Amino acid sequence: MYPIVLKQVSKHYRLGSVDVPALQNVNLEIHPNRFTVIAGQSGSGKSTLLNLMGCIDRADKGEVWVAGQDVRLLSDNALADFRAVHLGFIFQNFNLLPVLSAYENVELPLRMLNVPSVIRKKRVMELLDAVGLADKTKNRPGQLSGGQRQRVAIARALASAPKLVLADEPTANLDSQTGAGILALMRRMQRELQVSFVFSSHDPQVLAEADDAVFIKDGQIMSIERCEPNQAPVKVEVMA
Repeated sequence: MYPIVLKQVSKHYRLGSVDVPALQNVNLEIHPNRFTVIAGQSGSGKSTLLNLMGCIDRADKGEVWVAGQDVRLLSDNALADFRAVHLGFIFQNFNLLPVLSAYENVELPLRMLNVPSVIRKKRVMELLDAVGLADKTKNRPGQLSGGQRQRVAIARALASAPKLVLADEPTANLDSQTGAGILALMRRMQRELQVSFVFSSHDPQVLAEADDAVFIKDGQIMSIERCEPNQAPVKVEVMA
């Protein structure tokens, strides 16, 4: 089963009296357990596409299936519950709560799901250890470097054991060396936990790590390239 399927999806926004098309008749299947990068310039529609995949926004037309669920059928409250269970999010600005420690930031999604405290503690400590921050549990975001904050964000995204993690420009606010380290960490977590990662990015460093690269322009998918280990990228025919 594909973790995400989009069928003839369109999305428009209103700017005053003007109707602005953000996505136009997009068809896309995200393959499981892979690094997928949605690549395009600013204004191309990649963030809108990521928001639809993340059930943060709704399509005006077409079908959006996430983890086998037609999300059009869910109410706003049901959609929020669905996101909490099935999806993890990583943002370029980290979006950590400044008054909470690293431990508490990672623990928060589990508290929202009413996970028992003993299980929460085990899960949080396992994740902070996995991202190399077992010694920073009590540090607040302001006491951490940018790379460390993004590591906390990765641990938080994986806290509920989702099978799909969406990352919006995850290296945009990091220097190239730190960004490379964060990408290596996400790749390791993806392989160890069998998670599908979907990025929106125009960072060549992120694109170079892609298993699947989806190129978008003016709200339309222009091409898709898939890579297998030790093989050159193969262009995939885009469905009209």
